[in-house]
Amino acid sequence: MSSQGYIPKELSFDSEAREKLISGITKISKAVKSTLGPRGKTVLIESPDHVGGMTITKDGVTVAKSIFLDDPIENLSIQMMKDAANRTANTAGDGTTTAIVLTEAIVNKGTELIAEHKCNTTEVVRHIQIKSKDILKELDEVSIKVNKKRLLDVASISANNDSEIGSIISQAYKKVGPNGIVTVEKSMSSETYAEVTNGIRVDRGYTSTLFINNQKKDECILEDVKVLVCDTEVSNILQIENILKPIIQNNEKLLIIGSLHQNVVNTLAANVVRNGLKFCNITPPNFGFKQHELMQDIAISVGATYYSEKTGDDLSLIQTSDLGHVDKIIAGKQSSVIIKHNQLTEEIEQRIGELKQQKENTTSLDERKFIDERIANLSGAIGCIYVGGDSDVEQNEKFDRVDDSVCAVKSALEEGIIPGGGLTLRNCGAYMVDQVYNAKPPESFSDQDVANIILGQAIQEPFFQILKNAGIDSNPVMREIDKGNTYSYGFDVKNEKYGDMYTLGIIDPCKVSKNALTNAVSVATTILSTNAIVTHTRVKTK
Repeated sequence: MSSQGYIPKELSFDSEAREKLISGITKISKAVKSTLGPRGKTVLIESPDHVGGMTITKDGVTVAKSIFLDDPIENLSIQMMKDAANRTANTAGDGTTTAIVLTEAIVNKGTELIAEHKCNTTEVVRHIQIKSKDILKELDEVSIKVNKKRLLDVASISANNDSEIGSIISQAYKKVGPNGIVTVEKSMSSETYAEVTNGIRVDRGYTSTLFINNQKKDECILEDVKVLVCDTEVSNILQIENILKPIIQNNEKLLIIGSLHQNVVNTLAANVVRNGLKFCNITPPNFGFKQHELMQDIAISVGATYYSEKTGDDLSLIQTSDLGHVDKIIAGKQSSVIIKHNQLTEEIEQRIGELKQQKENTTSLDERKFIDERIANLSGAIGCIYVGGDSDVEQNEKFDRVDDSVCAVKSALEEGIIPGGGLTLRNCGAYMVDQVYNAKPPESFSDQDVANIILGQAIQEPFFQILKNAGIDSNPVMREIDKGNTYSYGFDVKNEKYGDMYTLGIIDPCKVSKNALTNAVSVATTILSTNAIVTHTRVKTK
């Protein structure tokens, strides 16, 4: 830092700047793209602290996140590649490696052909962006809905062709239904399995160990339970006297989802132990506005009146008619499940409709995810894949695969599927390139023509990379594919045979391919348009 407190900068321009950017892109892409496809290789990553431990993975985001380089300009391009991969993963859950392969291909083809044809870079970039939107429309047009058989294929392929994991995931999704949600957690054993529950999952456990009535599992389990839902803190037990008395007199069971003062918790816990009161308390989930909305959802779901201090409700006025009812509650140390076997009420269906509209009106990924979780809870279907392994390394690697697969299945259910193995993008790209070359000689190419060739050649790269990773010559494969009568006729790399990709089970979620292309074009065109780079001056240490 200078004496004035300013950080000195270094400037790079023109070819020098772009060469460094491309160098960074090449390095991260080389590390990541070798993982692509059924015969892709794994990457071994050293632990951050350099002391023992490692990660073995085929997950593109995991590999990308681990890469940092000394050169500041190379590192800038790597950061941009990471952003493309992260955006793809956040939106569609998979396709991160494809996004990186596409980005590198667009940059390399763009740099080469813009210079060769002496094009206006700004115009080429603009036409690449326009043409990419046309490709997105094409992908939507060829996509088809997912059936039960194809659901299994999507899950298996996304889990690196692990049919066992694919079966576990597809069965979970079939059970939770179209509005259900499937989550992924680490198992406490080596076994990988799924659990599906009809009900509401609350990320809060019991407030006192004295509520436990199943010592083996450390859980409070109650059946045929009345439910009070409130966010007003119960500071005195007299506040809920109106409901406690009839509950005790009728030997009924009560769950309070709300904040109780510790003195109130202790009093109720003592009555559980000494007098056989069948009771449990869990605190409200989340915080702030999210807590208020989640508590409203819970109240609607269990058929309870929601008492909230935010709306000025007086808890002392509550009556037993304001309580909800559920078939069973299972309260654990950290989370609880509320099971209800009744059909969706008109009020619940209306609430789900409102939430779906909210989802359409927001662009925030976090907000959309939050709404998805609320819809799942209201729909009464919750699935969880518990991932096991014989070692931490194995479990972590499997967890990444399962998490990717779960997200890929969700994407497939949302926007359908397309022929996989890079085939759909390859066919789109080959058609684009042929159109340009069949229309005019190269010396007559316009900026738009060059843009179409750049994008057309680039989007074929995932297809070629998958073959390269399998050690298969692409030329005879392309000749055979081009003989096919349909856009879905392709090559099964794993089993080395030709056929209809849908029949072979080689499919990709349409949403994954679209997001990979969108994010790749965004990053690549930014790099192609860059003519100057400003970085901080690095102080070299001895």
